[in-house]
Amino acid sequence: MNTIPERVFSGVQPTGNLHLGNYLGAIKKFVALQDSHDCVYCVVDLHAITVWQDPAELQRNIREVTAAFIASGIDPEKHIVFNQSQVAEHAELAWIFNCVARMGWLNRMTQFKEKAGKDREKASVGLFAYPTLMASDILTYRATHVPVGEDQKQHLELTRDIAQKFNNDYSARIADLGIGVPMQVGDENVNGYFPLTEPIIGGPAARVMSLRDGTKKMSKSDPSDLSRIVMTDDADAIAKKFRKAKTDPDALPSEVEGLEGRPEADNLVGLYAALCEATKADVLSEYGGQEFSRFKPALADLAVAKIGPIADEMNRLQGDPAEIDVILAKGADRARAIASKTLADVKEIVGFIGGRV
Repeated sequence: MNTIPERVFSGVQPTGNLHLGNYLGAIKKFVALQDSHDCVYCVVDLHAITVWQDPAELQRNIREVTAAFIASGIDPEKHIVFNQSQVAEHAELAWIFNCVARMGWLNRMTQFKEKAGKDREKASVGLFAYPTLMASDILTYRATHVPVGEDQKQHLELTRDIAQKFNNDYSARIADLGIGVPMQVGDENVNGYFPLTEPIIGGPAARVMSLRDGTKKMSKSDPSDLSRIVMTDDADAIAKKFRKAKTDPDALPSEVEGLEGRPEADNLVGLYAALCEATKADVLSEYGGQEFSRFKPALADLAVAKIGPIADEMNRLQGDPAEIDVILAKGADRARAIASKTLADVKEIVGFIGGRV
C-alpha cells in the first residue's frame, strides 16, 4: 500500500533584519524538529517579491536567512536547505493550485486585507495569490507537518482545503494511476494524493511581541529599532533594548495567571522561558515578586548568551557568500529531486501529456 512519509516543511521570507521573533517563533523550532523528522527548510524568496525588493538587498537577505539557519543548528547535510526560486516546480504547481482554489477562499484571507490596506487595487496579484504559492511550497514535498505561527494558521487551513479539493476532484484518476493513499474525509473514503498537512503551533514564545508595545507582534517593519532584538545585535544593543522595553509598574507575579492583562510582562516572561527552554511557570517561580529592574538585566544576559554565538557564526558565513551559495545549490538539487516527482504525478493526474516518464 502507498504511504506518505512524515515530512516537515517550512520557510522564512528574506526581507532583512531577522529578529528574535523569527528565531524563537520559527528557526529554533526548525532545529528541534530535525531530531524527529525528515525536514525541508526553504528561504521563500518568491514570496518576498509580492512587494518590491531591491535586487542587491534581496540577495543579501537570502544569504542572511540561510546563514541564520545554519548558525542556529540546522544541518544542511542531513536535511534540505534551499531557496525557493531555484526550484521551478513551486511556481508551476502554484498555477495548478490557482485553478483548484476558489476566489471566495482567497477573499477571506485576513493577511491580504492587512497588508494591502485600504488601497487594494494597487496590491500585486502575487500578494493576493500568496496563499496558493504557500500551499504549493508545502505540498510539492507532500509535507505532513508544518511549524507555523498563529498568523499563518489561516493559510495552512487553506492548504488543507486545496489538498482536499484536489484529492476529491481527482479521486478516481488517482485510484486508476495507483498513486493514491486511502484517506477518510468526513464520511467519505477517497484516494488522496496530497496529505492534509497538520500545523505545529505552540511553545512559550509562539508569538513574540514588540518590546515597545506588548499588543503588537515583533516586526522588522516597525519604525522603532527599540521594538525588536535583531539577531546580529551586539551585547550592548541587546542590553539597551531590554532596559528600554516597555513594562508596567507592578512586580512580576508568582503565578502565570497574574500575567493576564499585562501584555508587556507576559511577553518578557515568555521570551525568557523560550530562551532557556523552560515554562513561564518555571520563570515566575524564580523571579516572581521581583521588580523589572532586576529581571530585565537577567533577560538581557540570557539573550546575549544564546544569541551571541549564533550572531558570530552568521557574520562568519555572510563573510563568505560562496559558501552559502554552494549550500543553497546543493539543497536545491535535493529539493528538485522530490519536487519533480510530485509535479510529474500531478500533471498525469490532471491530464497533461508528458508529465510522468
